[in-house]
Amino acid sequence: MADSTGTRPSTPTSTPTLTVIVPAYNEASALPATLPPLVSLVERHGWRLIVVDDGSSDATAEVLAGFHDVPGVAVIRHKVRRGYGAAIKTAIRAADTDLVVTVDADGQHRPDDIEALYKTSLRTDADMVVGDRGARSSGLVREIGKRVIRLVTKLLVPLPIRDLNSGMKLYRTGLARRYAHICPDSMAYSDVITLAFVHARHLVVEHPIAVRSRAGGTSTITTATAFDTVLEILNIITLFNPMRIFLPLSVVSVTGGIAWGANRYFILRDGLSVGALLAITTGVLFFVLGLLAEQLSAIRRARHD
Repeated sequence: MADSTGTRPSTPTSTPTLTVIVPAYNEASALPATLPPLVSLVERHGWRLIVVDDGSSDATAEVLAGFHDVPGVAVIRHKVRRGYGAAIKTAIRAADTDLVVTVDADGQHRPDDIEALYKTSLRTDADMVVGDRGARSSGLVREIGKRVIRLVTKLLVPLPIRDLNSGMKLYRTGLARRYAHICPDSMAYSDVITLAFVHARHLVVEHPIAVRSRAGGTSTITTATAFDTVLEILNIITLFNPMRIFLPLSVVSVTGGIAWGANRYFILRDGLSVGALLAITTGVLFFVLGLLAEQLSAIRRARHD
């Protein structure tokens, strides 16, 4: 079993086009049911499979030891837990195919849907294909978290997709490597990588997928995960399009200050309001900060390109 600097899977006679990435943390009870169908899938198509054990504290390493010598399968282990996003980044760096697709280790995703996303990618020439899970109940806490993420994202970004935080996404490996450094190592990676593709004007499409019950274990996603994701979304918007944040703040502050000051001066005859002047000044500062941030963002994008 290799560390994060381990070797890549062996090369078959035909060049593979897709690598299936499975980040795993404490999924010893689910992996025996999740991996065999994926192994059969990649063997049938001549694809790759990379499983990253993100420093699991259970028997995940022992389970994965049985897949270490399977042709076309690579097992990479982080000595300590780095995070969901970090595990995916490790696999992307190790992948030697044009496309990669992420699949949850808990068995909720079907191998058939991987083929569907791959065919959609070929048909549409899309840079990213998001597996749309549709309307499904995932518990009160997780549903609240998802709604918060969607609300914040829709307010800040015009998105062509609905299921932003789907764990099954297929995208071009080269583009994923390009944007990996701005994506977090946490669960928010899945959302931020999508926003990075959207902001960079790459073609992002959706394809419906089915989701099953977990094959074992328990989910590590909590309400805190949702708030972490919202913060990361704000960070990525500030990086790519800061005026989306600063301009509304500026408009609200200036408009509120003018309305407040006009009421005190013309209606209440109470003279100029210090609070109104402060609100107007704050709004102007927000606008100036937005312009500066926009210039810095343009410089970063130019250097990145």
